[in-house]
Amino acid sequence: MLSFAAAVFLLIITPGPGVLSTAGMGAAYGFRPTLRYVFGLWAGNNLVALAVITGVAAIVLGVPVVRNVLLVASVVYLLYLAARIAFAGTRVAFIEAKRPPGIAAALMLQAINPKAYAVNTTLFTGFAYAPDNLVWETASKLVIFNLFWIPIHLAWAWAGVTLERLNLGVRHQFHINVVMALAMLGVVILALLSSFGAN
Repeated sequence: MLSFAAAVFLLIITPGPGVLSTAGMGAAYGFRPTLRYVFGLWAGNNLVALAVITGVAAIVLGVPVVRNVLLVASVVYLLYLAARIAFAGTRVAFIEAKRPPGIAAALMLQAINPKAYAVNTTLFTGFAYAPDNLVWETASKLVIFNLFWIPIHLAWAWAGVTLERLNLGVRHQFHINVVMALAMLGVVILALLSSFGAN
């Protein structure tokens, strides 16, 4: 169980689209909109966990056409979300960035987030510490997972909000938002490359 808890901590705290977009939301829009977004990420991640636990994810992602469609959809959507973060508070004609992404956007992100599937698959198919009681093991894994997931994402949100509270100039804030958006895309590209390498 301790090795599972350590794995949860290390896998969640490392940058991925969820935590990076949370920090970006905090920096771009402040704490309250970010809390709504984090709630959506949390709900979406638990839905991904249930899909992995029940085997639905393996069945759906086992179909090459579906997997490729989801990969393309994830890239397109993450580009859109990264642009929303990068251009928050700016007057750019082709994107309306004043209204922050909310719960629905976060749910959508988790549904197509490659890291969410990889982490949940690793955690729920490995680290068997109660093989004689699979129901208890799965339930306790969900509890432990969420006990780490919630404070880690709130910490990333706080880090983003702290950047926003520094009252940096518009130009500096824009650069921070762009860096966060690019970092999010970089992690996604690495996940996609490793996915293609595994096939």
